[in-house]
Amino acid sequence: MNHQHLSDDMIYPFDARGVAKRFRHAAIFGALDALMPGETMRFCNDHDPIPLLAQARDRYGDALRIEYMQREPGAIVIDFTRQ
Repeated sequence: MNHQHLSDDMIYPFDARGVAKRFRHAAIFGALDALMPGETMRFCNDHDPIPLLAQARDRYGDALRIEYMQREPGAIVIDFTRQ
């Protein structure tokens, strides 16, 4: 499988703003499921996805690290890293 990397440190961009709302959670979880240990999905959104974060914690537990990189109104960036 060939992946597009943002850089050599295994960070993959995911801009949720370009995904239709009705498909957004399915697309996000599909991307998270595809991550291998040590890989990171850098998630960008226009709002803080608090319900999504709770679902991700329930689904992945300690196997996924969630870290805000930017948390400003209209500009949210979160790194999801598979452990």
